[in-house]
Parts: sequence; structure tokens; C-alpha cells
Amino acid sequence: MCKLAEGVGQSDMIKAVIFDFDGLILDTETHDYEVLQEIFEEHGSALPMSVWGKVIGTAAGFQPFVYLEEQLQKKLDHEKLTALRKERFTKRLENEKARPGVEAYLAAAKELGLKIGLASSSDYKWVSQHLKQIGLYDDFECIRTADDVEEVKPNPELYLKAAECLGVKPEECIAFEDSVNGSIAAKRAGMKCVIVPNKVTKSLLFEHYDHRLESMAEMELEQLIETVSKQA
Repeated sequence: MCKLAEGVGQSDMIKAVIFDFDGLILDTETHDYEVLQEIFEEHGSALPMSVWGKVIGTAAGFQPFVYLEEQLQKKLDHEKLTALRKERFTKRLENEKARPGVEAYLAAAKELGLKIGLASSSDYKWVSQHLKQIGLYDDFECIRTADDVEEVKPNPELYLKAAECLGVKPEECIAFEDSVNGSIAAKRAGMKCVIVPNKVTKSLLFEHYDHRLESMAEMELEQLIETVSKQA
């Protein structure tokens, strides 16, 4: 049980924290967007955040190179562009580490006796591979990904599955998100939601959340939980 909750007389409140992955733990989203922007610019075009922002944190089926073709009004070699995107993206991620404050939050959650889960719209292979790469895979008691649900975020199913796996009620969880689609999913699931936007998502309009941090390093987890728990 959460020592924090015992201390403030709210033992039935927050019992688990559930993290998103892409853009929150590892900032893959900024790298992906910047790589695409590079490629678009090399073709004399641009990928507006007003377009890209809608697909962050979900599986919208958006095809950036089809969009580029439409802007240029000419056919492009999708296979070549996809390979270039993958090459540049992989190179950027080689030395990438967890975002500031992530490791401290995971350690604090353990110390407070909280259950720790992860809910990602990406597939398990992707998530597990990169969690192992940055040494955080074993910190999570439960990982739920696109492989476990019929619909990813903003559908709440991922968060509901993660809570069920952890053996807690949705209202006993705080979800950490960096995307609009993710925050919608968390609130639809009935959870408290703390958003920690990254370089790319900070410009998006968030409407569904309980607290906003620029970085997990700016507030200790215990203080954050106390702040969020006091909100109606």
C-alpha cells in the first residue's frame, strides 16, 4: 500500500502509476517528427504540427509520404523514403536516454509502495526493446500495448487493461502522458492524468488532464500525488 496515502489518510486513493512510453519515457516522438521534417524540407515542403499532432499517441493510419506527395503533386519513391526515415531515426535513438525525472519517479514509486504499469499504443516488441535498451524494462510490473487491445488511445482500453493487470481500480491510478490522445484515453478510463509534454507535443492543445509538468524533474512524485489527490 502507498505510504503516502497512509500518511494523508487516503489509503484508498492512489495505489498505482501507469506510464505511457513513446514521448514520455523515451522521446521517440521528437526524433521521428524532426526526421520527417528534414525529409519534407529536402523536398521543399513541410509537415505542419497541426497535421502531425493529431496522430501522436494513436494509430491513425496517417501516411506522411502520401501527404508529401499530395503537397508536391507528384509521385515519390515510398520505399526509399521509408528506408531513409528508418535509418535517420535509428541513428538518433542510438544514444537516447530516458527523459529527465523518469528514473527518479520509478524509484520513488517503488519506495512509496505503488504498483507500476505501462500503457502504450505501440506494439510490445517496440516498447520492450527500447525499455531494455535504457535499462528500465524490469521496473514495470505490467506492460500493456497495442497487441493487447482492439483499439489504442484515445480509446481507454489500454489503461483499463493495465489497471486490471495491476489489480487496482482506475480511480486509484495516476496516468502519465505526453500526448493529447493519451490524456483523453486516461481520463476516459477514469484516472487522474498528469501530462508531461515533450519538445514536439508541448505546442498542442491539451484539455483533459489534472496537472501539467514540463519535466518530471521539477516536482517529486510524492508531492505530485498529494497535489493531484486533493483535486476533485
